[in-house]
Amino acid sequence: MADRQLRVVNVTRGVVLAERAALADSFVTRARGLLGRSELAPGEGLVIRPCNAVHTVGMMFPIDVVHLDGTARVLRVVPDLRPWRFGALVPGSRVVVELPAGTVAATGTMPGDEIELQPYAPGGA
Repeated sequence: MADRQLRVVNVTRGVVLAERAALADSFVTRARGLLGRSELAPGEGLVIRPCNAVHTVGMMFPIDVVHLDGTARVLRVVPDLRPWRFGALVPGSRVVVELPAGTVAATGTMPGDEIELQPYAPGGA
């Protein structure tokens, strides 16, 4: 994963979606995404910005996708997007968070929830 990491918290539900999510905000990091990875471990994720649509072409595992607007409110959740699929273009989406499949269901994350992107602090400090 990239050096720049974030902690992704669903403030509405009081749960952590990703303890360590890589930030993809350049052409290269956004284009690479999760390609080349064999899995996305629990607690990991990828924050892509700007972004309003994703695909899993070339990936070997399913992911959960959370689309956020400019104020970090959830616009749409896509649970279990399987490999070799294209996600829908989501109008108003400014940021996408990719998470291990099952995270959305386990946390109850849904449209309207408020998400906070915090600096990652090793050891939870």
